[in-house]
Amino acid sequence: MNKKIIVLVVAIVVIVGAGIGFWVISSNNKLESNNNNSNTNENQNSNETQEENTNDNDNETTSDKKVAIIYFSATGNTKKVAGYIKDWVGGDLIEIVPKDEYTSEDLNYNNSNSRSTKEQNDASARPEIKNNINTDNYEVIFLGYPIWWGDAPRIILTFLDSHNLDGKTVIPFCTSGSSGISASVSYFKSHYKNVNFQDGKRLSISEAEVKAWVNSLDY
Repeated sequence: MNKKIIVLVVAIVVIVGAGIGFWVISSNNKLESNNNNSNTNENQNSNETQEENTNDNDNETTSDKKVAIIYFSATGNTKKVAGYIKDWVGGDLIEIVPKDEYTSEDLNYNNSNSRSTKEQNDASARPEIKNNINTDNYEVIFLGYPIWWGDAPRIILTFLDSHNLDGKTVIPFCTSGSSGISASVSYFKSHYKNVNFQDGKRLSISEAEVKAWVNSLDY
């Protein structure tokens, strides 16, 4: 074979081999780059998930204290709020059940002779409670009630008078068309001085509002 032809063939083989080698190296580099990007994305996603889980945990109210949500509700509004609190903090939900249930006529504030009007006008009134409520094992008690004539219903005083809550943390909450909770809490603090009453809050029947309030508490 002509010497020139041999040299030309060898040169072509070398050039083709070099091209193939460059293509293989380039492909491997691209594959490694893609793998690195994939791993980076996975790590970022993992970190984002962990951050989301952390944020979710920050929104949860947890306590190692034994909690009870004790409430009186004549029309059902306070009962709904009490249920929202239980959903958020756990604990035991306990209703204060009057021995004589309140009728719509009993709750007629336009009638000066209605049962609730007479009770609220009588500082010594203590309506009887039907069910037995044991508060011994609870460290924190959410105490709920409607506001009647600017104050807590007298049956709440029946509960407080008949249970020793000394040293416990009691967090009042109420439902009301207009009146606030401050008058009732002031009475509690002045008459049950060994109980750690927090200021409490008047709440609407809003799950979001209840959860935001509970999450702001320190107990």
